[in-house]
Amino acid sequence: MRARALIDCAPFGAEKLETISKAFDATWAEIACIFGTDEIAAAREHLARALLSIAGEGGRSTDALREAAIRRMASDYTRMARCWRSSADSS
Repeated sequence: MRARALIDCAPFGAEKLETISKAFDATWAEIACIFGTDEIAAAREHLARALLSIAGEGGRSTDALREAAIRRMASDYTRMARCWRSSADSS
């Protein structure tokens, strides 16, 4: 699984990787229902990358990472939807 491999190979210590992994599982459990079957792998990878970038910003708890990841995912997908709508409207 690509998302899990991204987390497992990240340049953090064991304790931080465990926190990130727990945050990934908790966040995915909360948002998985939003994505269709064909979107799961990409969404999980997007989540892993979001968590890793957030975790790199400083020390955070599992819950803080989960909340920040949900905000990041919502922001990223909202931005993508706006771009898609803009390009569709200009066609």
